[in-house]
Amino acid sequence: MHHDQIIGKVQALTRLPDRGSAERATRAVLTTLAERLPSGLTGHVAAQLPPTLAAPMRQAREAVAENERFDLTTFVGRIAGRAETDEDAALREAAAVLEVLDAALAPELTEKVAAALPKDIGGLLPAGRAAEDSG
Repeated sequence: MHHDQIIGKVQALTRLPDRGSAERATRAVLTTLAERLPSGLTGHVAAQLPPTLAAPMRQAREAVAENERFDLTTFVGRIAGRAETDEDAALREAAAVLEVLDAALAPELTEKVAAALPKDIGGLLPAGRAAEDSG
C-alpha cells in the first residue's frame, strides 16, 4: 500500500479535517507502536510500509534499547501527545491506523504484531476485536 493510500484511509476512518492531521496521527501511532514491539518485529513491519512511514518506526526503535512494556493508557497518552490531540481522539486514531495497518501488512505479520501486544492494545486491531467479540 502506498503512502497516500494509507493516509487517505486513515483520514477517511477518523474523519480528520485534513491530510496533515491524518499524517500526524499515523506517525504518532506508528512511532508509539514501534516503542512497544520487539525490535525485530518492528523491522518487519517497517519493511512492509512505504519508506516515509517506515522511517519514524525505525527511528523510534533506535531510540529505545528494547521494547518498552506499557498498557493502553500509556499507549494512547503517548499518541495524544505526539498527535497534539486529546486521549479520546487518540484512541480513535490508534484504532483507525491499526485497521489500515492490518490491511497493509501480510496477515501472518499482523498476527505476530497482535501476539506481541498486551490484550488491551491488541484489541484495537481488527483481529483483536474479532477475538474479543467471540471470546
